[in-house]
Amino acid sequence: MTTQAAAPELSCYTAALLSYLETERPSAHTEFAAAIRLAVRTDPAEGGTAFSHHTRIDIDAHGTGLTHRSAAAWATARAALAGEAARRGRVIAVGNTRYLPWSPAYGETETPHWLLVEALADGRWAARDLFQALTPNGAHDPWTGTLTDAELRTALTPPATLTAQAANRDRYALGEEDTPADAREYRWLERAAAVRPPVEAGHWVHGDAALRHVAAQVCRDPRALAAHADDLWTAARHQRYRLTALGHGAGTPEAVDRAAAAWAELPRAARFATVSADRGRPRPAVIERAFTELLDALRDLETTATMRTEDLSHER
Repeated sequence: MTTQAAAPELSCYTAALLSYLETERPSAHTEFAAAIRLAVRTDPAEGGTAFSHHTRIDIDAHGTGLTHRSAAAWATARAALAGEAARRGRVIAVGNTRYLPWSPAYGETETPHWLLVEALADGRWAARDLFQALTPNGAHDPWTGTLTDAELRTALTPPATLTAQAANRDRYALGEEDTPADAREYRWLERAAAVRPPVEAGHWVHGDAALRHVAAQVCRDPRALAAHADDLWTAARHQRYRLTALGHGAGTPEAVDRAAAAWAELPRAARFATVSADRGRPRPAVIERAFTELLDALRDLETTATMRTEDLSHER
């Protein structure tokens, strides 16, 4: 078992997705930065609020894209994993943090977690996990190594339960709505032909309107805030990734830095408010201030970006 260079500020899903795509598309990271957005569905079938952090980038020019698969029997899942890895050189498998020895949640909290695996000639599996973050359980560092067949089976143990929020994350894991595989079974993703262009069903709000909608849902409801703390954390990481990747061209350096700092503060405030509420001392003002600062910073960023665009057009 060894550590490995980390991916930038991404979720475990997008860290694995970009690692999977960059083998064939060196521009995957640039494409992803341009695809990042914040959209929330207010009426998902699972209830609550569903987040979409980016548009889909896995569908290629031939219309093929990633599709969720599952199997109840390990022998079936193993054969499918080996077959897909042989065809593509690697396959995204859905692990479970409670059963990943390198995860800080090992033996404790279970969360779906994507990793790349490849079948080796000796019956073992090469596994790669580029995700890096400081989680509530501790630091999750990038890891690469080999697993026996039995170890891989354990790593992919289906979760005992899946919350509505986790189900929504699976449904929108590729950026836009897709039918997830059965979470009670071993899961992975395969590239399939003739993937239909995604159609956004339901009622969605985007950008600043999405933030205001989420703020209205969580600022005065500690349970809703706790349920969506991971979604806010994921949004913050992706938005900071976008600001870093696109550089200061989006606005003045000061406005970009302010927006990045405000995005970083939002999940910190959410965690603090959640812990405070758990201790019987709700502090809604903390998360309200974080949303207010973020919205102000984004307005400032948009204003300076518009001014820069106008200045450039006048120079021409």
